[in-house]
Amino acid sequence: MSGPLYGLKIIDLSRVLAGPYCTMMLGDMGAEVTKIESVDGGDETRGWGPPFLEGESAYFLCANRNKQGITLNLKTDQGKDILRRLIADADVVVQNFKPGTLERLGFGYDKIKKLNPGIILASISGFGTTGPFSHLPGYDYIIQAMSGLMSITGYRDGEPAKVGVAIADVLTALFTCIGILGALQHRSRTGQGQTVDISLFDSQLAALVNVASNYLCTGNIPERLGNDHPNIVPYQVFAAKDGDFVLAVGNDRQYRKLAKLLEDETLLKEQFETNSGRLVNKDELVKKIAAKIKLKTRTEWKQLLDEAGIPNGPINNVKEALESEQTRVREMVVKVDHPVIKDIKLVGSPLKFSETPIKMDCPPPLYSEHTEEILIRLGYTNEDIIEMKQLKII
Repeated sequence: MSGPLYGLKIIDLSRVLAGPYCTMMLGDMGAEVTKIESVDGGDETRGWGPPFLEGESAYFLCANRNKQGITLNLKTDQGKDILRRLIADADVVVQNFKPGTLERLGFGYDKIKKLNPGIILASISGFGTTGPFSHLPGYDYIIQAMSGLMSITGYRDGEPAKVGVAIADVLTALFTCIGILGALQHRSRTGQGQTVDISLFDSQLAALVNVASNYLCTGNIPERLGNDHPNIVPYQVFAAKDGDFVLAVGNDRQYRKLAKLLEDETLLKEQFETNSGRLVNKDELVKKIAAKIKLKTRTEWKQLLDEAGIPNGPINNVKEALESEQTRVREMVVKVDHPVIKDIKLVGSPLKFSETPIKMDCPPPLYSEHTEEILIRLGYTNEDIIEMKQLKII
């Protein structure tokens, strides 16, 4: 027995990032995940590169560990029959086809709950199953644009910018995982399955958090602020003698410590005493702080600020972040056995359980790696499998 979700069976019909990342988290927590791919190449991210390692896409590797992989041709009756058998024995189906596609294939919720009354169907799409945009495809970049995120990302005098990773996909994966866990809890009480409808657009709107609330409370349209914060000062990048670092003063107590550390009594004037005052007088305040910060190196400031309990941090590149001692101690880079890649490294799980620790039992599957194993488990014979290969059902 391993993992808090041990014993749960997940059918993963998703591809690219939001769905696969969600099912990977479920797999990390011990669920048995079966990833179903098409017979004409499978998950698009298998081809998203370079970089490739021994023919495997680095992109695909980031979101598909702790899964078994099978290929199915769902345009054939026999391929559909195999999927029905898998669903009948499963707890959750995760899919990110365009709304309506699953129904056209014969696997809408009304159909699959007849196979399995307790089944939970989690559907991920760009805009959800309702609304005027429900028929449109949803790519992370488009969602970042339409949700307002790009309008607040970048410098005030520059063009709108997307976040450097597919953050709408990642957030949607997290919300979907949470939704599935909620649905499983409801089923444990009632025996009742249900659908979970999660969209990238909704997820990214929810993730606007305080920025959205600022607009809803005032009617003022938020603007791009570069590295500044819309509600807190000082909370931004400062230039030391030898380079930049981030200073994040989150409350008035920390600010008073900073003023003392900078040895500038003018920083304690009445207009700077509270965060509200500092926000109103932001330009004047930041100019004063910046002049002091330039007098020492980043290392000197790191030591002084840490000793004073004032939040700060270096601006690491990805190499520095992944190779830091903190990353090593927290096991956030792990090595996983893989059938073709030697010493494959993956980003570890941020979930740290005291009694049911995360395990990396299965590397990201090779294309169709477990098809025969899964079919035999379902009761198909070797002769059946040979015939299905010839007919391009698998």
